[in-house]
Amino acid sequence: MQSMAPVRRAHILLPQELVGEIDEIVGPGKRSAFLVETARAEIRRRKLLQFLESEKPAWKDKDHPELATGSAAWVRGLRQEGKARSATNERHAKQRKARTAKEK
Repeated sequence: MQSMAPVRRAHILLPQELVGEIDEIVGPGKRSAFLVETARAEIRRRKLLQFLESEKPAWKDKDHPELATGSAAWVRGLRQEGKARSATNERHAKQRKARTAKEK
């Protein structure tokens, strides 16, 4: 189990062959952890499916003000920042190389 959150015992009935398959995979001492992990994965999957099938938008413009001028402008800005950062790094590298050469 992921954490020591409060637990509640639940009496569930499983087909005997399913219990056998679970035991073959994880061992009889680890059934509960396996069932918790499996249930959580299925809950995540179903919630995602519900969201994808809903009309609720995944994206809200107010949450992304950096895109107010359009995504192309935002990408251009990122590229310019990257070029400027690269130029600065190259300049610093040349300065270090020059200092190292002077010290020798």
